[in-house]
Amino acid sequence: MTTPDLPRFEFAFPGPLRDQLVAAVLSGAKTSTTGLLQDYELDGEPLPEVGARAVVVDSVDRPVAVIEVTEVRVARVGDVDLDHARDEGEGYDSVAAWRAGHEQYWHGPDYRGWLGDPEFTVDDDTPAVLERFRVVERL
Repeated sequence: MTTPDLPRFEFAFPGPLRDQLVAAVLSGAKTSTTGLLQDYELDGEPLPEVGARAVVVDSVDRPVAVIEVTEVRVARVGDVDLDHARDEGEGYDSVAAWRAGHEQYWHGPDYRGWLGDPEFTVDDDTPAVLERFRVVERL
């Protein structure tokens, strides 16, 4: 399969956060990520599958790497473990720090605007998709 045939993988929205996350992927620090189950449902996309590959794009929509999914699980936000939080490569040293960082994103204007719900709030029972991946090629 050639790169144009692969689906795109976008971390966050274009801008500083995406740039930070892409840099962490390229450095090898980021090997996990978290999305909300509702995002897949709203986009009409299936959950990622182990072995699937995707092209990571940066904030200017440039392909930078090909990643391969190595693990997928659905869990409550309240059940995210420290290993997953640390492997997100954003410097989280506790689940509480991970949660605070992710709530800032999910409760922020970009996400709430995309969702169309200015009052959206995550709680312990919100289903999340926890994904692990590895870089198979830098572009």
